[in-house]
Amino acid sequence: MTAAPFPVREPAWSLPRAAIGLWVTESVISAVLLWLGIGAFLLFVPADAGGPVPVLRWALPLAGLLYAVVAIGVRPWFKHRVYRWEITGEAAYTRTGWLTQTWTLVPISRIQTVDVTRGVLQQLFGLATVAVLTASSQGTVRIWHLEHDVAQRVADDLASRAEQVRDRAT
Repeated sequence: MTAAPFPVREPAWSLPRAAIGLWVTESVISAVLLWLGIGAFLLFVPADAGGPVPVLRWALPLAGLLYAVVAIGVRPWFKHRVYRWEITGEAAYTRTGWLTQTWTLVPISRIQTVDVTRGVLQQLFGLATVAVLTASSQGTVRIWHLEHDVAQRVADDLASRAEQVRDRAT
């Protein structure tokens, strides 16, 4: 008899508020890079060039402004509201995405490796990512932007549980 599958449900924990600051910072950086590209276009492409250039001269700044407003003013707060995670005795759960949402469940028995990584911006905000590697074709499942000490405890707990499951199986 096979065990009943794990229910795909809402994970219990949200990310720390520092994740919002990280996402805002990432969005500001991407908006600045976008505006540099728009500025280069406006500076180096003559206004009297033919084709779609006259339309692009007003459409690109408008699109850049719209991107900045959504990326900086909307997306980080919506992502914070949507992104959730939880570790139970049987599985690690995540829900990610702000337009397309993905629920992921990783049974503890399938975990092969658990890593903690910290990018440069994550370090500035005191955050880290827990990567849960399995033998699945789906690859690595990540629990993004946890407080560094929480990420370390989660990784240690998952590695310990996975080791206990392997010990019982042998």
